[in-house]
Amino acid sequence: ALDMKGLVFDKDGTLFDFNATWGAWALEMLKSECGDDQDRVDVLANALGYDIAQRRFNAGSVVIAETVDVLADHIIPHIVDKDKAALIGRMNAAASKVPQVEAAPLKELFINLRARGLKLGVATNDAEAPALAHLSKAGIVELFDFIVGSDSGFGGKPAAGQLHGFCKATDLDAKDCAMIGDSLHDLHAGRAAGMKTIGVLTGPAKADELAPAADVILSSIAEVPTWLDQQA
Repeated sequence: ALDMKGLVFDKDGTLFDFNATWGAWALEMLKSECGDDQDRVDVLANALGYDIAQRRFNAGSVVIAETVDVLADHIIPHIVDKDKAALIGRMNAAASKVPQVEAAPLKELFINLRARGLKLGVATNDAEAPALAHLSKAGIVELFDFIVGSDSGFGGKPAAGQLHGFCKATDLDAKDCAMIGDSLHDLHAGRAAGMKTIGVLTGPAKADELAPAADVILSSIAEVPTWLDQQA
């Protein structure tokens, strides 16, 4: 039986449904960055793997798993203002305000997991400030032992730095922990850290894409308690 002691969750596409949250919002951001120039909007949408008609990101989109810094590099060539630091500032400020659609009732879930004596973490390639804003709004910040963004000093995924940070902060061994996420970046980070890996399908990636890097695939984080019960 697996004796899980710690769980680390990705944020976008894992705690929050990816396209329900970001798909609808992205069009407004693209328009504002392109000064409503439809041709520029089309080119930028294409560069980001965004389907304007469906208002959703395609499975291969760079937006799904990359850090804000990498996203800015993809956006800059297509907009008038080439100041990257200013663009990142606008992206983080805008991201903080986006209404998040929970992939499962989060408060209830994390109270359940804490009651089992598990240490809990969030490791996201989003920046720390918007991540804290989203978790605060969901009323779950205080339920986590460790929350880390791509600019928190531990690097970003698929590298394992954030997960090593979690293990150090909680004094746990990676083999007693699992990384839970909706992208290969999450699962590769988990594998690199020596954790169990759990893929979820609340982001754009399909099960067959995640399967090679996942120990198990769940439809959403709502199934985590049941999965834990089955390991006992």
